[in-house]
Amino acid sequence: MKIFASRSLSTALLGSAAAFAALSAPAMAQDSAPITTEEVEAAQKAWGEGIVRISTAHANGQDYEAVARNHLDTLYNYDDGMVLFKPTLAAEDQFRGTYNEALSYFVKGMRAEDSGFAIKGWTDVRFENEGIVTDDDNAMAMGNYYFTGPDGSVTKVEYTFGYVRDEDGNLKINTHHSSMPFDPAPDQVAQSGN
Repeated sequence: MKIFASRSLSTALLGSAAAFAALSAPAMAQDSAPITTEEVEAAQKAWGEGIVRISTAHANGQDYEAVARNHLDTLYNYDDGMVLFKPTLAAEDQFRGTYNEALSYFVKGMRAEDSGFAIKGWTDVRFENEGIVTDDDNAMAMGNYYFTGPDGSVTKVEYTFGYVRDEDGNLKINTHHSSMPFDPAPDQVAQSGN
């Protein structure tokens, strides 16, 4: 019963995206190890370090697009299945379902609204998980991550990441949703009595 409850919670959180990814991804070996919290945290660390590497390459006049492509190739599941990606600063083209759309968001190019999120000079990315749910070959993490800019300022962003294993057993992102924290308008605060 405990496994069933865990699967039910995970299925509810992952929704139809995980079900579709499971159906469309190559069959996994039955004996693949379940995803662990430590693996999710390592994937988050790699993601943050990748954003800093892209920013550093851009600042140093290096081939930052190649670094961004490596970031996507290594960490996202675009090769093996669908990725649901809702970037923080995307308004006109909110969702980035293709590799090239994601690349455009990170380093600009394909969409007019993209200014290159990953080339803003970030010097650090720190994750604070509200929680991590693992279920065999799927995992979800939700919380806040903090981006340190070149001037030392820190930007707080809310996130949800979903992970699956690829054919080689590596964690890959299949869901990435980011948003800025809610900032109520002054009249909404006054109406609520706060």
